[in-house]
Order: sequence, then structure tokens, then C-alpha cells
Amino acid sequence: MHNNSTIVASADQATLISAVIKENFNHWIEAQSAMTQNWLKSSGFKAEAGQFQLLMNEQGDVVEVLLIIDNEDDFWSFGNLSRLPEGCYSFNNLPISEELAAVAFALGAYRFDRYQESKKPGPQLLVADELTRNAVNRQVDALCLGRDLINTPAEDMGPQDLSDAVGALAKEFKAEFKEVIGDDLLTEDYPAIHAVGRASHRAPRLLELNWGDKSHAKLTIVGKGVCFDSGGLDIKPSSGMLMMKKDMGGSAHAIALAKWVMSVGLKVSLRLLIPAVDNAISGNAYRPGDVIATRKGLSVEIKNTDAEGRVVLGDALALAAEDKPALVIDFATLTGAARVALGTELPACFTNQRDIETELRELGEDMADPVWPMPLFKAYRNKIDSQIADLSNCDLGGYGGAITAALYLEEFVGDCPWIHFDVMGYNKRALPGRPEGGEIMGVRTVFAYLEQQFSV
Repeated sequence: MHNNSTIVASADQATLISAVIKENFNHWIEAQSAMTQNWLKSSGFKAEAGQFQLLMNEQGDVVEVLLIIDNEDDFWSFGNLSRLPEGCYSFNNLPISEELAAVAFALGAYRFDRYQESKKPGPQLLVADELTRNAVNRQVDALCLGRDLINTPAEDMGPQDLSDAVGALAKEFKAEFKEVIGDDLLTEDYPAIHAVGRASHRAPRLLELNWGDKSHAKLTIVGKGVCFDSGGLDIKPSSGMLMMKKDMGGSAHAIALAKWVMSVGLKVSLRLLIPAVDNAISGNAYRPGDVIATRKGLSVEIKNTDAEGRVVLGDALALAAEDKPALVIDFATLTGAARVALGTELPACFTNQRDIETELRELGEDMADPVWPMPLFKAYRNKIDSQIADLSNCDLGGYGGAITAALYLEEFVGDCPWIHFDVMGYNKRALPGRPEGGEIMGVRTVFAYLEQQFSV
């Protein structure tokens, strides 16, 4: 699991890392010693972006690391340096921002080793400037906390464990924390969260954290916390269930963003809401065909118990909209349809604020943390009509599933400014700085947007 040992403030000695832009490599190598030139040639070094090579002196000691990057925006290539031998390193004459390079280095060095007896130490990076080091650690700590939450198996990441994580965050930042548990969800009017989570021996709950000056703009972040999704009575096949520990990935994104917002001291009145449940099977599981109540007052016909994420989010989003915040953001591992449309590495983004769509997409490109706007296409709203209730929880037709899910959620936020992210939350393949496993997607882009909106 993540710890703070990757970025260090001082070291007895550190090996220099020299980053060279690919098109400048020939010029760079001309200035090197004959020994370095011969070594790179004999080792078959191709000078491709992301490739690195250890450079040695005549005694065979490593004295420098050469890294090739594609251009001045290619900070992710620094994530490949996680494969360096154990030791301390520092940057030398960087062609890009030290902060970005250090973030990629640290995110690449992330390992989830909670269940491994042997914990192999990785490379460390010396960042002497305190402001830069603190900025790197705030970002990396938030993102890696989210990764840890997703990677933890459901046995150790149930509703109570999510509660513990949010409670620890509240304690760290002197925030208010409360939760509504089990049958109290009915008493306090969260019937949809209760309906989905009641079949598990681990009681469903609604987690709430509040932080910041109440006079500042209200920002509410909501995360889907389905700690394990069996599919309910519409049970998933075994292959579909294998990765369902990550179905609380939306809550991990929300927690990571909240941690980052608080650590920076963004000028907002922050509210974090997480409906935390297991979608389990037992004699009292909610059933296909049931009509359930919601906090919004809308009745919902359950067409499929495996479309449970939007059901629990409905109650949380209704609560979020009640005090009319400046912005509501939700994150959810909501639909396979979004993955079919955009693949696993591009989060779908829906918003009822049209002016935000282009800004988020362009920010995502600038941050190399892409999000992609998708339409709240109103002509599809009738696909979630019900003959016996106000709406149904899904369209069984199978087309436009990410859109109809977003339209369902919109029913619960009304006209409150709102952004919804449908995310994978998991790297299916290893990329520079992004190991295979739990991943926090789009949050760097969202944080950059929030900094623009709420920094003053």
C-alpha cells in the first residue's frame, strides 16, 4: 500500500536523472564521452520515448540515468523510472515541470503490497524544494489513497471499512463526520440505499463529511460505494463478478478528490456523501419488479437488480441538491455501456452545465488526464419510463446505457449544477505512471477545474 517514502527531502547522495527530448537526442549524445556513446550503442538503446538507460563511469558505478521523453508535455514517461534499482535519485536540468515529473515518478512507484510478505523497496526521488515536494505529496497521497481503496478486496473493504476511511480523513483534516446505518436509513428517509443494501450482513450506510468555511461556495462530492456487486438476484456470471471489488471505485474517486481539496485548503464548503452498500443476495434482497421509494419522492420500478449503483446514488444526489450547492460532482463505476463507447481509459462525463463540457475536455487534454463529454440526450428519457412507477432503474433495450443511467441520476439533482463521471476505476494494462490495478481517473482534471473556480 502507498506510503510517503518515495519522495524525500534530503539524501546523502543521489544519482542524477537527465531527461532528453527525443528529437534532441542526437545533439545530446554528441556532447557525451566516447565511453557513454559506445555504451549506449552497444546496449541497443533506441532512444524511444519512455526508455531509460543507466550510465556508468570507468569503475562501473552508476553515475547518471538517461530518460527519453517525447516532448515538453510528456511527463508520464517519468513513471517508467519506477523500474530503477533501489536507491535515491534527483532530476538534472529538466525540460518540463519538476512537480509533474515527480508526480509521475511517484505514481509509477506505487505498489499495492498489503497482502505480500515480501515488500521490495523501490527507488526514491529527492525533491529539495519544500513547496514543490509538498505539492507533489498532496496530489500523490490523495490519488494513491484512492488506488488503495479500490485494490483492497471486498472482505476488507466493506461499508464499515469505507466508513473508517472517511472517518480517518475527517480526523486528519478536523472535519465533521456522521453516518446513517442500517434501518436508520428508513427512519431518516434514505429508502433506496436501504433497499439495495439490506440483503448483506454488512449494514448499508450513508457516509457524510463536512469541511471548510460555511461562508464559502458549497461544493458537494458524491461517490458510488457499492463495496461488492454480486448483481443481486439478477446475479452476474463469475467472470463479471471477478473485478467487482472495484464497484466502490466511485467512492474512492470522491474520497481522493476530497482529500486533495482539504490538503490544499481550497476555499469551499465541502460536503462528501457516500452511499456504502453491498449488493448481496439473501431472503430479503430487493427483487426485479419491486417498486421502491426514494428520498426525492419518486417511485422506482426495479427492472434489474444489477443496476443498483444509480439507485443508491439517487438518494445521495437528492440529499446533495437539497441545500443548493454551487456544484455537485459524482463519480461512479456505473455502466459497462460507457466502457463500450469510450474504452476503459477514458471516463465519460455528463453535465447539465453546457459551458463546462468543453472546458473539462480541454483541461483533460492539457493535464494528460482525459475526460470525454457525453450527451444528456433528452429524447432517451422515455426509455426509463415505467407503467407502474415514476421511473424505472434501467432500460432493458441495451442501447445508450450510459446516457439513460445519467438521465436517471439527473432526475434526482433537478436543476442543481451537476457533473457526473462514469469511470472504469481500474487500469486493465500497465502504462507509464499507472500500474495495472485500481486507478483514479479524471480527478487531476477535476481538481484543476475546481482550483480555477474556487481558489479566490
